[in-house]
Order: sequence, then C-alpha cells, then structure tokens
Amino acid sequence: MSRILVIDDERSIRNTLKDILEFEKYTVELAEDGFKALELLQTKDFDVILCDIKMPGMDGIEVLQKVEEIKPDIPVVMISGHGNIDTAVESIKKGAFDFIEKPLDLNRLLITLRNAMDKSTLITETKVLRKKVNKRFDIVGNSASIQKVKDMVNRVAATDARVLITGSNGTGKELVARQLHEKSNRVEGPFIEVNCAAIPSELIESELFGHEKGAFTSAIKQRKGKFEQATGGTIFLDEIGDMSLPAQAKVLRALQESIITRVGGDAQIKVDVRVIAATNKNLAHEIEVNNFREDLYHRLSVILIHVPDLNDRIEDIPVLCEYFIDLICTEYGVPQKSIESDAISELQKMRWTGNIREFRNVVERLIILCDKTITREDVLNYAVPRY
Repeated sequence: MSRILVIDDERSIRNTLKDILEFEKYTVELAEDGFKALELLQTKDFDVILCDIKMPGMDGIEVLQKVEEIKPDIPVVMISGHGNIDTAVESIKKGAFDFIEKPLDLNRLLITLRNAMDKSTLITETKVLRKKVNKRFDIVGNSASIQKVKDMVNRVAATDARVLITGSNGTGKELVARQLHEKSNRVEGPFIEVNCAAIPSELIESELFGHEKGAFTSAIKQRKGKFEQATGGTIFLDEIGDMSLPAQAKVLRALQESIITRVGGDAQIKVDVRVIAATNKNLAHEIEVNNFREDLYHRLSVILIHVPDLNDRIEDIPVLCEYFIDLICTEYGVPQKSIESDAISELQKMRWTGNIREFRNVVERLIILCDKTITREDVLNYAVPRY
C-alpha cells in the first residue's frame, strides 16, 4: 500500500487530507511542521510527500530542499493557500513534482498523486533493473590479482584517461571496461562496444567513423559511426590488435584531435568520447612485426590493466560458483541450488583454458543437469571435458 506524508501546520487540513486519502486506500502519516517531517523521513519510507509552502519555523521550500538531500527520489507535491505564479515556478525549480493551490480540488489532487506514484514506481523499478544489469557486470573475486584490477578500476574510473585492457580470451576484459564506464562521470552517456576482430577490414572505417550517402555502392543514406554514437559516453574497442593499419591511422587522429571524418565526406566532426581498448595479443610483438602502430599503442595505454587467467586465481572459484549459481538460477527462474565443497575442489583442479567464459558455461550445465545440490560426482560426470 502506498504511503503518503502530509506536512501542514493547520490541523484541520491535515486531518481532512488523512480522511480523504485513507478512503482512497493510501497509508497516511501526518507532520505539523518541517522538523517533525524530517524526523519521520529518517525512520520511514514514503512514496509521495504533500507539503504546505507557508509554515512557521521551516517553510515548504526549505523542507523540499532537505528532502532533496536525504530522500531525493520521493516526489514532493507543494500545496498553498497563498499561491501565485512566482511561488509555483520557484517550487518547481527547486525540484517539486507539482504545485496545487488551496482550496484543494479533490480530482486534481488524486490525479497528481497517481502521477507522482507512477514516477516513484518508475524510479524504484529503474533502480532494481540497474542493479540487476550491474550485477551481470560485476568483477567477482577476492584474490590478490583480481583485487589489483578492482583497485585500478576504482582509481581511474572517474578520470577520462584512456585504458588498455590486456588478458587472454574469456578473462572478462569487457567487464572491466563496463565497470570503468559505470563508475565514471560518463555513466549517463552511452557505452558503445566495437569488436574489431568481427568487422571486415574494408568495413571497419565505416563502422567506426560512419559514412556519407553515396560513399560506396551500398551507402544509400548517411550513417553515423560508433565514435559519434558514443559522444558523451565511452567507446570500447575490443580486440584492437586485429584492427587494420589504415583504420589504426584514423583512430590515432581521432584520439589526437577528438575529430573524425565520415567515409566519403570532408566535414570534420568533433567527438567527446572516452576510449577504452582491449586485446588478447602481445602488442609489443605486433609492433615489432609492423602489425600495430607504436604511436597508437602509446595513445591507448595511458593506463594498463591486465586481467589474470582463471588458472592463476583458482582461490576465486568458490565465490565465482556462488555468484554464477545465483545469477543463472535467477535468469532461468528456478529455485536456488547449492554446491558441495568437494565439487568445488574438483572444479579447482580443472584447467580453464576458456577462463571465466568456460567456467560460466560449466556452472550453467551443472544447474541444468543436476539436482538441488551439485555434488563431486556431478562435476566429474558433467564438467570434466571428454574429448
């Protein structure tokens, strides 16, 4: 049941609003002034606040500002018997959801409350959804090597420094990139991922920088590239070691000048992006054999983060088991399963050539094929590869 806090120094108005709103099946708490309201907000949660503007001691605008500090997600509807356009505009500017004049029109009040409830519900659902999405991109583990990665992410995320992430296939380089974005000042901007190894060399420039209509046979209309799409956010260049040399030259210019030019165009387009790159290749060797530009390497590697192989942090396997069992059971909508310590010991003996990606697949297989508790025999039967 939705909870409403009514703040008004006039007892008759407080009690009338309480009777009306309880008749509409709301739970109502009353406060005779701003100080009492702030006490209630410290100990209770509310979906909407109805607040009078003109009150002794602490007026409604002051209450509104305090609510913005301590419970910014609660919609506040301001009410006043001395309202005018200036008062309404000021309250909205300060963050009020709406402004209603006294005497209150019952229909207007109830519609405003429903709209405020919708906003409150949307904020709550968005937070839950963001939490679920973020959980999918957690960096899981307590080993010294993975803790070093976490510490590095926390240190550099808030900056716009370019980051080069290295590590074997399946170690979780994308997770590191996403965490850098989620913890950055660009979190409200887009996170655009480009798999440089999956795009043919003749198309990579168009993919990154876009093209103008008629630039080539199939260019039937203008198209923005990934750099433009990522403006205000982050672009993640995965497997950059597989990028062609011509494309590398254009990426270098984009990094140097924050300017791109679409394929087939002449206009210089300013872009504001943070660049994070990743590779499973030894770029020092690629530079020696002229497959990768040294100047681009130095532009990309302001910060270097190496993600360790799972085989180098087997002490993280118990917590990874717990994490993936919880995640996969939730995704499948099945009851949570447990795993015996002997089963975890068997998983720690395996060689994880596919790293975290392979490990997740094995846990998913065990959840599908095993009973409520995953045993050592289950691991031997279903997890150990049989080539």
